[in-house]
Amino acid sequence: MKNPISFRGMVFLAIFAILAFAGLQISVFSIQGANGKAFTLFEFFGPMAGGFLGVSGAIVVFAAKLVNQLIAGTSISMIDLIKLTPMMFAAAYFARNSLRGAKDTLGIALPVLAMLAFWMHPIGQQAWFYALYWTIPIMVKFLPDRLFLRSLGATFSAHAVGSILFLYTIPTVPALWLGLMPIVAIERTLFALGISASYLFFTNVLNAVDRAIEIRKYVDLDKRYVLQLG
Repeated sequence: MKNPISFRGMVFLAIFAILAFAGLQISVFSIQGANGKAFTLFEFFGPMAGGFLGVSGAIVVFAAKLVNQLIAGTSISMIDLIKLTPMMFAAAYFARNSLRGAKDTLGIALPVLAMLAFWMHPIGQQAWFYALYWTIPIMVKFLPDRLFLRSLGATFSAHAVGSILFLYTIPTVPALWLGLMPIVAIERTLFALGISASYLFFTNVLNAVDRAIEIRKYVDLDKRYVLQLG
């Protein structure tokens, strides 16, 4: 986001925060090994905030999750804290798409560190190939720039951070991680499709708004994804 400290800039930040808060109210998948906790609709579009708002998008993502917990009026458990952080890294990954290959040190270093942390843990050592999922955000940086791949890299960046926090704070067994292998593949593919679809939708909505009021100085719009009708 080029100019967040302006009236329109703050309006767009507020809109994305409201959308994020709404998405957090709709549960989609239960989190295996965490009774009563679930992934929400927010996982299907949260990272794309980084595409429009840059680093500010990551801040909005974190703020929306934190406000959601505070409004709920419930005590924040360890699993709630774990759910707060990963989406920030997904939004940051999505925002840094212009940095390709080894230029994106954060996008590459994060999954590498996550893999090392997983393999250093006694439980992780017994399910070591689970961490190979985190080669995906690394490979994406060296593949052609495609929206779905960008979304896949973002959601697996969130997965890497969340998994490590889960591993080091919640008691688990190797069988849990092994059993998650096929579930993760389906879950993250669906998340990536949702992120891609929401990014396309909001790009075209904001492009239509831009015709009435100039917003490109406040929000990054990738014209490659504007649908040409007629």
